[in-house]
Amino acid sequence: MAHQLTIFLENRPGRVQSISKVLVENNMNIWAFTIQDRGEFGLIKMIVDKPKQAQLVLTDMGFACAIKEVLAVSAADAPGNLAKLTGSLLAKNVNIKDAYGFVALTDRKGICFLEFENPDSIDLEETIAGHGFTIMTDEQLYEL
Repeated sequence: MAHQLTIFLENRPGRVQSISKVLVENNMNIWAFTIQDRGEFGLIKMIVDKPKQAQLVLTDMGFACAIKEVLAVSAADAPGNLAKLTGSLLAKNVNIKDAYGFVALTDRKGICFLEFENPDSIDLEETIAGHGFTIMTDEQLYEL
């Protein structure tokens, strides 16, 4: 499983920059991120190269953050793969709560980070691998 850093912060100018500045000053790389508006507050979800260290550094700087395991799924960058992946999960009645992704330019692989409502209801790895997708570890992500 991959590890996602979730940061809760005020929705005001400079907050995203302050987080990215802290990470770069501590030699940490951001691989993917998404920002969600929640009115006066927001959430930043990040995949970083050193999630546990990032959590400690950001917590020391006063940011509320947590680490959560998410599924990192990889597949060749090809039309229809997201439909194929979500179809295989739907067939097993698995609900996707959150997702975001990118395409790695080095090898043209799509990487999708997924969080589920009911992940224990099936063998996710078997279902996903059975449809030609790969579940990635943190180490595999950082080798991209």
